Amino acid sequence: MLALRRTGRYFCRMAGVKKLFLFDIDGTLLLTGRAGEHALRLAFQERFGVEDDLSSISFAGSTDGAIARQMFGAHAIPPTPENIADLFDGYAHHLALELPRREGKVLPGIVGLLEALHRREDVVLGLLTGNIERGAELKLSHYGVWDFFEFGAFADDHVDRNKLGPVAHSRAVERHGISFEAKDVFVLGDTPKDIDCARAAGFVAVAIATGSCSQDELAAHQPDFLFGDLSDTQNVLQVLLGS
Repeated sequence: MLALRRTGRYFCRMAGVKKLFLFDIDGTLLLTGRAGEHALRLAFQERFGVEDDLSSISFAGSTDGAIARQMFGAHAIPPTPENIADLFDGYAHHLALELPRREGKVLPGIVGLLEALHRREDVVLGLLTGNIERGAELKLSHYGVWDFFEFGAFADDHVDRNKLGPVAHSRAVERHGISFEAKDVFVLGDTPKDIDCARAAGFVAVAIATGSCSQDELAAHQPDFLFGDLSDTQNVLQVLLGS
């Protein structure tokens, strides 16, 4: 059952104005049964000869680049561009193998919501994710939702997640030839870092408690909207778009 809390600012919605929806992946769109974590661990061992269960690494809301730097730092390996590229090459290889082995899933309501948003002429769909683009495509293609998204901002673009909002916005502007006002850009994610990312760009923060954080934990960071999940498509559309 969907739970909703409304916090923060009031947003005017003008007729004919397009809205930009930017989705996080892990914990928001889907769960992979920790396929990404296992793929990183296997790639690290294969490429650098280091066995690490990654228990000391902070994954939630981090970019793959930041995670890689944590891993290298823990073992005094220089985080050179060459080492990072080597790790990610191994990661992509193992991720493609791990995804079918893990019991992942698309999260409640996601397909219905994406279908409904995709049909609307006043909505543009994109990704704003800490995944590298290759990893994002592998995950979303495996679960059949990659084709909903026209473009995205990825870990390839910047190691700091808070820098990705303007990247996604500029790509939307480039593709559609219109400017999206900050109040019409919705960042959907499941961690406090997603909320911070939205705030850093002045966008609307939509938090969903389908990842590792509870509704209370997310509420403490004062998102503009907070859902337990996105299973009630009509309610989500009504709350966020007024229709």
